Amino acid sequence: MGAEGRDGDARARGDHPGPVGAVGARRVKRPPVHRLVVLLVAVVLAIGGIVIRLAVLQVRESGTYAELGSTQRVHTEPLPALRGEMLDRTGVPMALTLDARDVYANPSLVVDAATEAGQIAPVLGLKQRDVRAALSSPGTFAYIERQVGLDVAQHVADLHLPGVGLLPGVKRYYPAGPVAPQVLGFVNVDGVGTTGLERQYDQLLAGSPGERTVELSAQGQEIGGGRQVVQDPQPGSSVVLTIDRDLQFQAQQYLQKAVRQNHAKGGTIVVLDPHTGDVYAMASYPWFDPNSFASSDSTRFVNRAVTDTWEPGSVNKTITAAAALESGAVTPTDRFQVPGTRQVEGYTIHDAEPHGTQTMTLGDIIAHSSNVGASLVADRTGNRTMEETFARFGYGTPTGIGFPGEAAGLMPASPWSPLTRATVSFGAGVAVTPLQMASVYATIANGGTWVQPRLVDATIGPDGVRHDAPPAVTRRVLRPATTQTLTQMLAYVVQDGTGVSAQIPGYQVAGKTGTAKKLDANGHYVSRYVASFIGFLPASRPRVVVAVIIDEPRTVYGGVAAAPVFQEVARYAIQRLGIEAAPAVPLPPHAMPVP
Repeated sequence: MGAEGRDGDARARGDHPGPVGAVGARRVKRPPVHRLVVLLVAVVLAIGGIVIRLAVLQVRESGTYAELGSTQRVHTEPLPALRGEMLDRTGVPMALTLDARDVYANPSLVVDAATEAGQIAPVLGLKQRDVRAALSSPGTFAYIERQVGLDVAQHVADLHLPGVGLLPGVKRYYPAGPVAPQVLGFVNVDGVGTTGLERQYDQLLAGSPGERTVELSAQGQEIGGGRQVVQDPQPGSSVVLTIDRDLQFQAQQYLQKAVRQNHAKGGTIVVLDPHTGDVYAMASYPWFDPNSFASSDSTRFVNRAVTDTWEPGSVNKTITAAAALESGAVTPTDRFQVPGTRQVEGYTIHDAEPHGTQTMTLGDIIAHSSNVGASLVADRTGNRTMEETFARFGYGTPTGIGFPGEAAGLMPASPWSPLTRATVSFGAGVAVTPLQMASVYATIANGGTWVQPRLVDATIGPDGVRHDAPPAVTRRVLRPATTQTLTQMLAYVVQDGTGVSAQIPGYQVAGKTGTAKKLDANGHYVSRYVASFIGFLPASRPRVVVAVIIDEPRTVYGGVAAAPVFQEVARYAIQRLGIEAAPAVPLPPHAMPVP
């Protein structure tokens, strides 16, 4: 082929003829040299930055990242302190602490929430959907169940479920169940005292928690031989109560029976030593079991002996008599002409039973519980003496027993009108707690010296050393001679007056009945009553005071609803406390015939 043909073929292929000696070669366009230099410098700088950063991480910040890695696999859990016990006066445990476990989940490590919930729920007695919700919750920690017994906890551990673990814990246990629950109170799931003495002495009982730090695997399981640091908890102190467990139990049994037999709303009993102020029993019905407080009616948590007040009714007449005798305004032999009714500032005062005008001594007025007679005595005594006497007995002031929510009671403001003086004389228009009223009779039984009631006798430290509580606060209220006369009048009440149902063969009882109308929400009296009987024995050498209050009994009267309960509780106290009989006191002067 000629040159002309070859050129045509080349043009047909789109080739361009080049210079001689470069036939068929392509021209290559090369980047400028300076670009290559810039790229090389950038690569060198990037590699250098990486090397420097690695060096920094390896040398200067190695500790920071090591700590971060440790934090991700190290877990610190609290170690609860052993809460102190609460013991009765004889050393019998009434509240103690048991080892337990808290079951928890780390949802981020749970593999199959539905399957695991199906395995855990029957072991813990929970609903499967609740367990699944905990296993599926956001975050890295959720409680599944608290305060689980050790045997149940072991069953959970044997399942070896990813993301499910156990924490050491404790559980508060009340061996006697619903015995003195309002006094003892209870602790919540975090071990904090919520009500009663558990709350009052929480800091003393609780101790100081410790902690345990362990190393966990990626599955949330403890690494054997891994890091472990333990700070031991410090146990709390124990508290020795004045409560006698057996006497408390029997008092509750008698109270429950009385409430049911009288078709009442509820009731309260206080038993105490008049000389030391020690409270042997304090019961409020209805009650609850502190071992299962979460499922109980919260209205039953209230210790009504300390926190609730009521108009005491005729048990208050004893203070009116005390004011009259102590001041000399009335003597035991003075005689009053007592009509069946009396008008004071347009208000009609009347006795429980209709009667014509009767001649009565102060002893008769107390024994037969005359409202009209008490108002006449108050008139002769006067406002100032009445007010001062009530104040010395502690009306309007908490007893200081050291119980959460103790009420102060209510006294009318000065100056008293004639009507106020009259109504207060027989226990209307004034409000007190059952404990305050029991303390009034304890003061008379103790020769006129008021002793502050108490529920705690001692504490026992973690070292086992006992620390007795300081002696109770005391104050003089009445002269011993006045209390002797009052005791005779109260013995007359039980022998021949309204309190005959409180009699105990072989023992002389001194006490007083009370029946008081209740007020509605608007402060108006309604046809519902509180019946009471408060007394002590033996009359000449008192060892124990028992106060019984029955709320809204159908039988209405203190002599019917409350006095028999006093008799039952006092009889058991005689046996339990080893109370011996004592010579009888003489009856006071009286004008009314004695059966």
